Formats: sequence, C-alpha cells, structure tokens
Amino acid sequence: MHVGFIGLGNVGSKLSGSLLRNGVNLSVNDLNKDLVADFVSRGARDGENPQNIMETCDAIITCLPSPSASNDVMAKMINFVRPGKVWLEMSTTDEAEVRRLGSLVIEKGGAAVDCPVSGGCHRADTGNISIFSGCDRATFEYVLPLLTKMGRRILHTGELGSASVLKVITNYLATANLVSCAEALTVAKGAGIDLRMAYKAFSISSGNSFVNETESQVILNGSRDISFTMDLVAKDINLFQAVADRAEVPLELSPLLISIFADGIERFGPKELSPNIIKRLEEATGLDIRADGFPAEIVDNEPEQTGYEVIV
Repeated sequence: MHVGFIGLGNVGSKLSGSLLRNGVNLSVNDLNKDLVADFVSRGARDGENPQNIMETCDAIITCLPSPSASNDVMAKMINFVRPGKVWLEMSTTDEAEVRRLGSLVIEKGGAAVDCPVSGGCHRADTGNISIFSGCDRATFEYVLPLLTKMGRRILHTGELGSASVLKVITNYLATANLVSCAEALTVAKGAGIDLRMAYKAFSISSGNSFVNETESQVILNGSRDISFTMDLVAKDINLFQAVADRAEVPLELSPLLISIFADGIERFGPKELSPNIIKRLEEATGLDIRADGFPAEIVDNEPEQTGYEVIV
C-alpha cells in the first residue's frame, strides 16, 4: 500500500514518522517544505501537492489544524478520487464536516474514515497513541493494519463521524481537567502546601488523572510545554459545544471553559502553550506555581508495541 500523508505538524509529523519507521511506502506533503525535506532525507517521497498525493497513493491521510484547512486540501483532491482510494481524516475536526467531505469521497467510489488520535504527542511519537476510527466495518478492517502502525489501541467507533464526536468529547474532558488541575495547584500553593507534596497527593489519590500525570508536571517545571496551544484548545472545545448544541443538550461548564480560554488567548496570544492557562491565576494571586524535580517535557518510556483493535 502506498500511503500519502498531508500535514506534518506537531501530531502529523509523529504519526507519519511511525509509518516511515515501520516500513510503509510513504509520500508526504506540507506547506512547510523544510518539513517535507526532512522526511525525504529519511526515506519518504515528496508528494509535491495534494492532487498528486490523491492520484498516486492508495490511502491518503490528512492531519491538519482546522476543518477549513481540511476542506481546502480536499477541494484540491476530490476530482481525483477513484474506486479503491481511501481517505483517512486524522485531524480533530467537526463531525458534520467530516461526514460532508466523506460523502463526496464515497460518491466518487472511494472510502472515508475519520480516525483522530488521543493520548498526547509523546505517545504519538512512539506509536503508542490511541486511535478512534469511524467508518463501515469493511473499510475499518482494510485500514486496521495501517492504523496499528501508528497507534496501539484502535477503537472502531461506528459510522463515519462518530470518531470525531468522541474525539472532541475527550478533548473537552482533558480541558476541564487542565483547568481544574491549575486551580488545585494554585490553591495548594496559596494554602501553604509544598507543591511537590501536593502533586504526590494528587497522584496517589482519587484526584489523579492522565492530565495530572502529564500537564501538571510541565506546569510545575515551568516549561508548560505539552506541544499544544491555546488556539487549538479553543477550537476543540468550541467543536464540542457545537456537538452539544446540535444534540440540544444544555451545558454549564462548557461555556465557562470557552470563556476562560478566550480570555487566555486575549491575554497571552493564540499560540501560547495551553498549560499556561494557569498564568491567569498566577497573575491574579502573585503566586509562582513551579517546583523543583519535574520534567520540562513528557516522554513516553514504554517500548513501541504492535497496535490492536479494542473490543467493546
């Protein structure tokens, strides 16, 4: 199978790196030609442009920063979809949009999958990330061997678009947890608790979580580097709110999170690292939420393992 990968950003570069590392015949494309050149130096082909990627590859993966970016790329490819082509959308995107674009691919005789990832850039880098996959069962079984080269736990979520719904829900949960961890650490410091002691208490208690184990550590280090920015958080939680609105589910916490990150972006800029949402509290209190002994970045120390389907 010849695979084309479009979008070599923070996540895309790691997922496509796993494909290359695992011997996949890979062509790549990105607006940043330096990123393309780096992949070519490691054995990938320069896909040149989206049209050529669609014409020459069997499976075409997009991993882009926004629904509009995916739409722009698909507009360049759609006329070159043929039977036997499969499009895999690995961006975090709007489920209504992925269904719309996927239907265009299917009308041309191709197949479409939305397969966003979850678990952090550190796990994307090692091929140990989780992947949700929305599509019909036959298409899922066709792309599963490819997905297992990029991720460890592969969950078939149902029809096209279902994976994108679950992805924005999980990102909403992570955002809520990030804000709560920031508040918990700030209250601990304000109450005179040693922050190393606070982190240990959270970690061995019912307060522990994936976000605490990752983002709390880089908050305490001061790097705040989780390879994710505030504008991306804002995009994801607004996508979650859109799902809730379409389902006519009234929410209370979601609008508050949207306003918190809108304020963070206004204060610190859209490309500020997302854990620096805690700076709102540091500025309000005058407290410094840092402590010795925490890493500047999170590294996945688990060995890469062959991926597998998670059975519900």
